[in-house]
Amino acid sequence: MTSTTDEQRSVASQRPRARAPSVSFVSLGCPKALVDSERIITQLRAEGYELARDHADADLAIVNTCGFLDSAQAESLSAIGAALADNGKVIVTGCMGAEPEKITGAYPNVFAVTGPQQFESVLAAVHRAAPPQHDPYSDLVPPQGVKLTPRHYAYLKISEGCNNRCTFCIIPRLRGDLTSRPAADVLREAERLVAAGVRELLVISQDTSAYGVDLKYAASGWRGRSVPAKFSELARALGELGVWVRLHYVYPYPHVDEVIALMAEGKVLPYLDVPFQHASPAVLKRMRRPAAQEETLSRVRRWRKECANLTIRSTFIVGFPGETDADFSLLLDWLREAELDRVGCFRYEPVAGAAANDLALTVPRAVKEERYQRLMRAQREISAKRLRSKIGSRERVIIDEVAPARGSSPLTAKGRTKGDAPQIDGMVFIQSRRPLRVGEIATVKIERADAYDLHGSIVGY
Repeated sequence: MTSTTDEQRSVASQRPRARAPSVSFVSLGCPKALVDSERIITQLRAEGYELARDHADADLAIVNTCGFLDSAQAESLSAIGAALADNGKVIVTGCMGAEPEKITGAYPNVFAVTGPQQFESVLAAVHRAAPPQHDPYSDLVPPQGVKLTPRHYAYLKISEGCNNRCTFCIIPRLRGDLTSRPAADVLREAERLVAAGVRELLVISQDTSAYGVDLKYAASGWRGRSVPAKFSELARALGELGVWVRLHYVYPYPHVDEVIALMAEGKVLPYLDVPFQHASPAVLKRMRRPAAQEETLSRVRRWRKECANLTIRSTFIVGFPGETDADFSLLLDWLREAELDRVGCFRYEPVAGAAANDLALTVPRAVKEERYQRLMRAQREISAKRLRSKIGSRERVIIDEVAPARGSSPLTAKGRTKGDAPQIDGMVFIQSRRPLRVGEIATVKIERADAYDLHGSIVGY
């Protein structure tokens, strides 16, 4: 057995090297798809591929698609077309890849099409399109992998797929049934992210509170103890890492109440992202969603009593097939009663293959638009009221952006409170007399509020 000497390495380093192949990448859809993109890019970097900012500068392009709604599919097809125009060698993956005929029907000259989570197929296609030129003496991949988010926060995906069969959703058909990761695997990834400088972990999956059901909550070893693959136990363990832990896509199963206690203790952020979708029992029944909304209101009150600073965000669908004026009025009344902090709203779109399309009469587009506007006006009033209550308070804020200094003017920055997730919730606009760093967590005195955002000044670290 021989070893490579320093002299041999020196000679090898002087030989001309072939240019490493480069890949451009477009990632569409939800944070769960973004994590898939990060996994693909991490492996490509490990194999020596470079990343190109523009399709025209790359040897090939990859488009990770979203197929949840018709509008998302249209956006994906547009991105594929743009990549083909600029590059010509395009690999398509992601949710839309589960129905490849929709892609090849529009663009028969794509190089390859793979479905969601088919990482090996994507890499095999890349190898065919542009064989790797890996340098075994360099390792350009950090321990936490390549991330597409800023350095100070990262998405942590704990499971794939979903066991629910909501009539408006085709995700189980695209991504399969629930498949949870062992708790120790999740926690070790979280540790690597924290060691790399991540200050906020955003826990995601299709149905976060169902985590571990498929594993029958089997325990795995972490830090010398066994941690069950259970939603509340995983949240408790993540809370030991000393960073913000934010929980997304949490269905309101009974055991969610256990996590509210962790929020009250400060173990995880007092933030709950619950996709309620509607309030009318008739609509919820057609959606195949939990329909006891009076009970849900009671739970919301109970959650806020147990954790006074809890922020609740949710999403709703208006114009679902068969939605009547009475159904929509019930939704508005429920929303005003619940006073959710953050709300997103979707106009129902018929998705090919979704059972909802055949359940009832379609709501006219103009009616859907009118209901959407009314719901968002109502929510603006609720949001403005809840944010005004924070004026005069001191909030811990994580800094996302810092503007360059201009003369003697105070520094300006943008950040988020514990009640604000990146990209989807509000911002805090900050003035500061001292330098700020992206990723630091500082105390801000709230001086002003509008419908969705807060304004204040730095008063402490």
